[in-house]
Amino acid sequence: MADGDGSPLDETLRRWELEQAQLKTSVKEEDTEEWQKNATFEGLERVGGVDLSYVEGNQPQACASLVVLSYPDLQVLYEDCRVVDVRAPYVPGFLAVREGPVLVEAVQRLLEQEPSLSPQVLLVDGNGVLHYRGFGVACHLGVLTGLPCVGVAKNLLHVDGLAKDELHKEQIRDLQMGGDTFPLMGASGRVLGMALRSCDKSTKPIYVSVGHRMSLESAVRLVQSCCRHRIPEPIRQADIRSREYLRKHPPSPAGTAHPGPERRDEGTEPKH
Repeated sequence: MADGDGSPLDETLRRWELEQAQLKTSVKEEDTEEWQKNATFEGLERVGGVDLSYVEGNQPQACASLVVLSYPDLQVLYEDCRVVDVRAPYVPGFLAVREGPVLVEAVQRLLEQEPSLSPQVLLVDGNGVLHYRGFGVACHLGVLTGLPCVGVAKNLLHVDGLAKDELHKEQIRDLQMGGDTFPLMGASGRVLGMALRSCDKSTKPIYVSVGHRMSLESAVRLVQSCCRHRIPEPIRQADIRSREYLRKHPPSPAGTAHPGPERRDEGTEPKH
């Protein structure tokens, strides 16, 4: 794709923005399920997690991973890992265009093949309404699958005045134990998400935001209850299993690589 006014890339970005805006109108930022409305999440039995691991040196290919864990004991009930072609280039703010289609397909396969193991909520490695246009990958997956979704990011997305400045670092230092939080209030005055110290042994917070069909308060409580380590177990297991799958099933030699990072891990570009 070329860049510049009127270029194919500009036209593509405008089309993607329009699609995001249309889908965004369907996002629900409140609890819609009975299990979300009680302190212990009674009635919640299955929590899903999704992640993509990119093939080093072969960026059009990645391993898409969907796992479903039992709740509250967090045992893996189902996993689906497969190498997929990621056709869209990486463009900041449009991660859902790049990764969304293959993750939606993974959910659809589960619903068709093992409907009894369908997750009641999906934890997504990325952001929800904490996004440049208020519609991150967790919102995208939620709207297209119809599932309650929560965005869980390892890095703070600098949007609406949010930044890793001295105030933010001081707020992180004030998180004394697992479960401690502080709100991510943008310059607009809107709370876009919550910084969460997910467990006692991790001093780095994670950033939780609403994806679809769940309130921020419930989303934070659920994520914290799923954390044995810094990253909630459904996403952690999806990541572990996707990397292991790539080790055991190396894909075919690299084709023509799309521009963009092979992997956005801690300390690099955040997922949007």
